Amino acid sequence: MAVKIVVGGQWGDEGKGKMVDYLAQDMDIIVRYQGGDNAGHTVVNNKGEFKLHIIPCGIFYDNCEALAGTGMVINPDELLNELNELHNKGVDTSRFFISKKAIILMPYHISLDKAFEQSKSGVGSTKRGIAYAYADRARRIALRMEDLLDLDYCKDRLSDILPMVNKELTAFGSETVTKDEIFQKCCEWANKLKNRIVEPISYIHNALRQNKNILFEGQLGAMKDLDLGIYPNVTSSNPVAAYACASAGVPISCVNNVIGVIKAFSSAVGNGPFPTEMAENEAVDFRGTGENVDDEFGARTGRARRLGWLDLPVVKYGAQINGYTEIAVCKIDKLDTFDTIKVCVAYKLDGKEIDYIPSTKDLYKIEPVYRVLKGWKSDTTKIRKITDLPREAQEYLQLIEERGGVKVKYVGVGPSRDSIAK
Repeated sequence: MAVKIVVGGQWGDEGKGKMVDYLAQDMDIIVRYQGGDNAGHTVVNNKGEFKLHIIPCGIFYDNCEALAGTGMVINPDELLNELNELHNKGVDTSRFFISKKAIILMPYHISLDKAFEQSKSGVGSTKRGIAYAYADRARRIALRMEDLLDLDYCKDRLSDILPMVNKELTAFGSETVTKDEIFQKCCEWANKLKNRIVEPISYIHNALRQNKNILFEGQLGAMKDLDLGIYPNVTSSNPVAAYACASAGVPISCVNNVIGVIKAFSSAVGNGPFPTEMAENEAVDFRGTGENVDDEFGARTGRARRLGWLDLPVVKYGAQINGYTEIAVCKIDKLDTFDTIKVCVAYKLDGKEIDYIPSTKDLYKIEPVYRVLKGWKSDTTKIRKITDLPREAQEYLQLIEERGGVKVKYVGVGPSRDSIAK
């Protein structure tokens, strides 16, 4: 039995979708353990090119079940669209299930999110309603997927919830909602999704008893964690590895592998400090035009990503808080043409070198300490063994290992499933 967690080690967009798709070939179950449709995991395999926002990336294997886990907030309309897109491309989705305990993301959550982002307090969210769905979970006024299995109870809950929701919508100047329109949505969702909703604790623990291989798939990255990231410019859930166990009801002792996925450089979407950010005139050619699947644009929003040099203090921080047993470095091929490559090896704050990630407000004042490395100036996209990479590329990876304290096991050298050196 193997229980693995794949977690983002930077600001999100590290290449987790590619790695989960690759690793799922040896798994029996893939569980998305947090987040919603506010981000996307890009997968390129023999079935085509996909951007998955809710459904776990193991869905492409006949031997693998996929669970949208308890820690998620799920917009059923978006989920049904995603299922339909997969079906139209010939992907079998019969092995996809949903935790009864996952939160339902409602249309009014999206309205509230959009209204908030238009205010001065906006934090650069994707306006998908994620924060408000999680807020209602904390306030105990959210509906869960299990409520779709008892529509009388669901209607009673809406009677209690909607008066407060409508007061908030009115305060924001947004249109209110009626119980009838929301309940009609719930009836439609129940009809289409009821056969996929499962009791998650027994589902996972039965698999553990049967010695099945389980992979937990995280969304976003360490620096966007609600508690440990660049608050308040964070997501509304916990992408860190420990939350996989917390949300699934799985003892930490069951986990035997935590794979930290990082990008060979840095990227971020949305507001907040970004110490190694390149000037836009540097980033524009590096980013691409958006025509290629691996160009630097958000899989969910299409927004151009902010780009920066590799930030090793962030890599080290991700390793510390997640407990990586191995690292996957994606997109090293994007550095193939550089004469020299800058790497941030330390931070200075107020002129003094520090050995920790400071507060968000102090991150704006950080002076990155760079080391300039010689580029390898050769094509890495056909290489499948780490030992066959150019010497300079191997030295780049060795620096990551030294600062992160973890061995690099996988290196992404292109967007497709098999573009990995080991």
